[in-house]
Amino acid sequence: MDLKQLEYFVAVAEELNFTRAAERLYAVQSTVSSGIRSLEAELKATLFDRSTRQVSLTAAGRAFLPEARATLAALERARESVQEAEGGLRGSVRIGTLTRIPVVDLPALFRAFRARYPLVDLHVTASPTGSTGLADDVRQGRLDIAVLGLPRTDLVGLSVRELASRPYVALLSPDHPLATAQAVGLEDLAGEVFIDTLPGFGNRVEVDRAYATLGTPRRVAIEVADLTTVPDYVRADLGVAVVPDVALPRSPGLAVLPLRNSDLTWQFSVATATATAPSRATRALLDLFDPPHPQNPDNEATA
Repeated sequence: MDLKQLEYFVAVAEELNFTRAAERLYAVQSTVSSGIRSLEAELKATLFDRSTRQVSLTAAGRAFLPEARATLAALERARESVQEAEGGLRGSVRIGTLTRIPVVDLPALFRAFRARYPLVDLHVTASPTGSTGLADDVRQGRLDIAVLGLPRTDLVGLSVRELASRPYVALLSPDHPLATAQAVGLEDLAGEVFIDTLPGFGNRVEVDRAYATLGTPRRVAIEVADLTTVPDYVRADLGVAVVPDVALPRSPGLAVLPLRNSDLTWQFSVATATATAPSRATRALLDLFDPPHPQNPDNEATA
């Protein structure tokens, strides 16, 4: 068994697609397929169920995946130790983030990181399925770290440190009958047309669940990929919104009201996977986030 075979296996296991795995590794698909077959022959086990439409892990493949990841991670840590001793920290960090984050200045943070560790490459990406997609990408090893906004119940399998929390507020146009109220309840808006972010975004997940708990699922007529553009649509009187209070504009064209009798709070966190130890480069980036001590929701659940 060689390390290339392990790299091929982990890539295919995470992508569940031989073509995407080969592209990710800058390899030819036939080489990846041959490496997987050789690995299966050596292990005397089938690691993937293959069909013309999909690839999935077998029971043996699911059992082997964490061990393969751990082996590759140990090798990477060994390489990093030597490189750091020779000439400074090297490597790369794959970072997932939301499209725009009002509570953390990520460009400034990345600039500070680059100044300290110029030999580490940062690869930043956003997920089309918001925080839910980012969390899954971290769990599956497609990302090393993610900055996301999900409730703690959705952070199983992740080690997180909370960065900020914000209350939710209601956004109404000035012509709305409730625009002059001191506060509104979720039930007051149950029959309204809503504007919100896409399904999978953390704030959308929270509000959808809140209305499901009330027994009044809501109608979202307009979905946008950037939370900070929601007020623009409310201002145009196209619907109402319930969103985290993150640098929302206060202007005559928008009524921003607190929620009455609601404990909705948007939790904003940075997360890594609990299944694998973060690399030295990832830990160095984590050290720039505040507060400095990570919390593990899995451990908290059993405390």
